[in-house]
Amino acid sequence: MATNLALRGNGEKLTPAKDGSTNPRGIPYAPFVDQVEDYVSGREDVESTLKSFSEMISKYQFMEANTQRRVAGLKDKIPEIKKTLEMVRFLKSREEDDEPLETHFELNDTLYAKALVPTTKEVYLWLGANVMLSYPVEEAEELLVSKLDTANTSLTNCDEDLDFLREQITTLEVATARVYNWDVGQRRKEREHAGSSKDLEGGKPNG
Repeated sequence: MATNLALRGNGEKLTPAKDGSTNPRGIPYAPFVDQVEDYVSGREDVESTLKSFSEMISKYQFMEANTQRRVAGLKDKIPEIKKTLEMVRFLKSREEDDEPLETHFELNDTLYAKALVPTTKEVYLWLGANVMLSYPVEEAEELLVSKLDTANTSLTNCDEDLDFLREQITTLEVATARVYNWDVGQRRKEREHAGSSKDLEGGKPNG
């Protein structure tokens, strides 16, 4: 029984089969059921196969939900990085300017304070987890460019993974329908065969 997808216990992780069929991020392909007879050897395999497909769909949906949350986080993060990068580049453009910059700092939603910002060659960046570090302006620009590139790449990968996951879920839904319909057909054939056998037995002459 050939399959491109293997399950590991009752956990949430999907592992690729021996042929290593995965997308670039290691998410396995779902099994494509063309001929049901090539996938299940008999009706006794139907229940376990349908249960396996259901578990696979749940795992793909779990990964889909996690990826959607990551996409939402990246879409919040990328504009912040861009805004910070623009400010660092603005400060870099004023390195030779002796005049301080007059600006306003937001203290809360409706309150601002006027401030004079002297020419600077150093900035402080929040790195997350309540960590702030100072960087020379040029190094800060390089760091932010790198972070922006990484975030954009991650967003592209997440979008591709979402499309891939949806395709695998659809593939499994089609496979489930095919196995189920095959089982219904087999049941019908068995009933017809049983009816034909009874008719033949009833038509035999006595003694």
